[in-house]
This record gives sequence, structure tokens and C-alpha cells, in this order.
Amino acid sequence: MKITPSKKQSDIPERTNPFLTGLEDEAISVGQRLREIRILRGLSLRALAELSGLNINTLSLIENEHTSPSVSTLQQLAQSLQVSITEFFLTDHGSKKLVHQKQGSRPSLAFKHSKMEDLAAGMPRFGAEPIIVTLEPGADSGKKPIVHTGREFVYCLEGQIAYTVDNEKYLLEEGDSLIFEAYLPHQWKNTDPTPSQVLLVLCPMDERDQPREQHFTR
Repeated sequence: MKITPSKKQSDIPERTNPFLTGLEDEAISVGQRLREIRILRGLSLRALAELSGLNINTLSLIENEHTSPSVSTLQQLAQSLQVSITEFFLTDHGSKKLVHQKQGSRPSLAFKHSKMEDLAAGMPRFGAEPIIVTLEPGADSGKKPIVHTGREFVYCLEGQIAYTVDNEKYLLEEGDSLIFEAYLPHQWKNTDPTPSQVLLVLCPMDERDQPREQHFTR
């Protein structure tokens, strides 16, 4: 039996990303947000299980905060619910017109072998999106090249990271920078034996574009 979600992505109340709220990580409930989206879609747990191919018990454990879903599980759920994966990390706080952050207080989120700290906490997620990224040794963007709208700026703060842009390789060490048109296929990898840190500024030209996901949810 084919199950069709009853509501579109636009029906979900607009929220802001946890990177944009200044909240601590522990305040973000992925399970609660999943339940909200599922109910807004008019889906039961069983229906979502059929739609996503995930076990109903697994979904129940996630919604009740008894287990933490992997990135691949969140991707399955996002595709099934027809939402961006970042919808699971959204909260109810509004946008800001000015942001001042103190070191150590930036909202962050851990991904596989990497961690993001958003420097635009509270600003609308469109235009320049500055992020501090910490990459574990060997961390990379995956086998498939990344392509998105706008431009991408990278400044190496510590260690070294290799960027491949349009089949050309660029090794960035502390103090080095790189900026390029993001429609050029690109990939990155931490080639240093220790964690590396970069300032990444994504500048999508289309508000529907989700370059963060392409970089960090593979």
C-alpha cells in the first residue's frame, strides 16, 4: 500500500535552525521534532514506518528520546516526510538582526568525524552562512562531488585540508584561503594527522539550496 503524506513541506510551521538560535545542544529534541512533523503530516507511527522502511519500534524509541538516530536514518526520514534534514533540529526562536557571540558559547552540532559551529546564530539562513568546522583526521565530504549555487569561501584556521575543485587539488594550511564558484564540483578532506579547523562561508544564491547538508550529512 502506498502512503502519501497529507501535508506539504510548506505546511510545517517555520522554525529556525539550532545553529541560528544560540541554544545549547541538549535543548534540541530530535525525537520531539520528528513527532511534530509526523503528526503535521497526518501519519501514524506505523504509516511512517511503511513509508520510510524503518522499524516501528525504532521510530518509537527515537520519538521518545530512548535512542539517537544516525545521519543515514535522519536522511531516510527526511526523504519520507519530504523535508530538509535540518527540520529535525529546528526550534521556535525567531530571527535576529544582529549577532554577537562569545567564544565557547556558539551553538554547535556534531556530524560524522566533524563538528559545526554557526557564526550567524539567529540570522535568516540565506545569503552568507559562516561556519567554523572542526574535522577529525581523515574526515571527508564523501565520494560524490558537491555542487550547489553561489560561492564558497574556505579559510584554514588550523591543520590542513585538501580541497578538490573541478578536478584540481588545493592544499590549504594555516592562513591559506580559497574561494570559488560553487557550481564547480568540489570535495574536501582533512589530510592532517590531527584535527583541522576551517572557517567555511557558504553563499547560496537560491534560498531553496541546502549546501550544509551536502557538505556534512553524507
